[in-house]
Amino acid sequence: MSGASVADTALTDPDLRRSIAATLLPGFVGTTLPGWLAERLRDGLGGVCLFGQNIASAEQLRVLTSAIYEANPHAIVAIDEEGGDVTRLYYESGSPYPGNAILGRLGDPDYTERVARRVGEELRWAGVNLDFAPDIDINSNPDNPVIGVRSFGSDPEVVAEHGAAWTRGLQSAGVAVAAKHFPGHGDTGTDSHLELPVVDLSAAQLRERELVPFRAVVAAGARAVMTSHILLPQLDAVLPATLSPAIVHGMLRGELGFDGVVVSDALDMHGASGDRGIPEAAVLALAAGCDLLCIGTENTDAQLAAIENAIAAAVAAGRLAPSRVADASARVRALAASAASVAPDPTVEYTKSARSGGVSRALFADSTEGAEGVERAEALEREDAEAAERAFDVSPHAREWLRRHGGGRFSVVRIDTVANIAVGSAPWGPFSVLEAGPADPEAAAFAANPTVLFTEGDHPDLVLAAQSPVLVIGKDNHRHAFARAAIDRLRAERDEVLVVDMGWPSDDRAYADIATFGASRLVGRALLSLLGRGS
Repeated sequence: MSGASVADTALTDPDLRRSIAATLLPGFVGTTLPGWLAERLRDGLGGVCLFGQNIASAEQLRVLTSAIYEANPHAIVAIDEEGGDVTRLYYESGSPYPGNAILGRLGDPDYTERVARRVGEELRWAGVNLDFAPDIDINSNPDNPVIGVRSFGSDPEVVAEHGAAWTRGLQSAGVAVAAKHFPGHGDTGTDSHLELPVVDLSAAQLRERELVPFRAVVAAGARAVMTSHILLPQLDAVLPATLSPAIVHGMLRGELGFDGVVVSDALDMHGASGDRGIPEAAVLALAAGCDLLCIGTENTDAQLAAIENAIAAAVAAGRLAPSRVADASARVRALAASAASVAPDPTVEYTKSARSGGVSRALFADSTEGAEGVERAEALEREDAEAAERAFDVSPHAREWLRRHGGGRFSVVRIDTVANIAVGSAPWGPFSVLEAGPADPEAAAFAANPTVLFTEGDHPDLVLAAQSPVLVIGKDNHRHAFARAAIDRLRAERDEVLVVDMGWPSDDRAYADIATFGASRLVGRALLSLLGRGS
């Protein structure tokens, strides 16, 4: 057979095309399954990745995932649900979970495992079988714009211990983890959604720090690991980690001995496809050793066709071995088959908590609908909020301010910065509590205070509308020049100023009289409780 004939066969081979499809995980627009996507699922598409814009309610989500499984009973249904600032289940209301940084600060791996199991139970009820969590990056750079409070901390052993606990908890509920972002995105000062971060560390340095949590989750049985779009020039001077055989095949497979599914971070991110396009990034990711390719958030039938054609052409040209595609698709199918064997738990019910503003929560097997279920949900939320508050870093100045003004009236300055793409536009902090349950007594008391909303580009004098005493609430205050300037001016021209940072603060806490290490709705409730008590 001539070379041209071999190439033609590769381009049209139905088995190869089906194997290629099995490696793809697109997103889509809307809250119902599009016809083109249902057709691709019937033809063997690996699965679907869901985002906040795909979810209107718990019930709608379950209908959507049922439609996906009807089209392909062995589909991967994946989601980014980190149980904190990054949430998809609670994208419209803010998460009722504390988030990784708080869990790491609490230092109770058993609690971390219980929280992860509860997240897993919700996902399982909703029909999700793969969660892009836990984030086990070590946040060694306090100026990191994309990790921050998504990390369990800056200590490798702490991150490893809690990452393993989260893995055990989530997978005990029948949902596979995809620990991320290999080999570590914590020591970056740029966001790979927007550019290609460079981490100039040697393999030896990675082994001492970044790889410690990944070894722990592999040992804990993580079913999947997600790669990062970062350049590590001492390991591969040309290709980012997701596209690098030296990092994916050599380090993750070879050195760490990981035999599960390797998932790429979204290939529509600039760090992966900025200069080469998504189809070529898909080819390189498969060649590097990735098995399941997360494509992006709002993909189309035409985009998937272009990606499949590029992969088939790479096989035909000898750039990508057919065995590599076969191996990748086999791993994805095995993961999907094992997930499909775990039936939804009929003892997990959804109820409505009045305290959480009518947001659905998964309750445990001994829960019942009605008043008892609501009472249990509210008790659980109170316990979680109390735990979150114990993780706060409260300065002596803050304690004195709370003693004088807590439970009273004060002006509020809300500093809104542009959220990174991973977090998106989900409501945050005490403001999410106001949106979810404005009739809640603590929320109502907080809402009675005059509030100034301040964003980058606003006139600097705007913050002076706030009269003493003043409460300033922001996220990652030290990273934003306009926020620092506003806080400096308030401290100079107003008495009794208290600054709360609900992100990852600078080490000197210069712009964080109170550091909450998270901004989920639960953490916002904990902050309201502290403000209301006054001590």
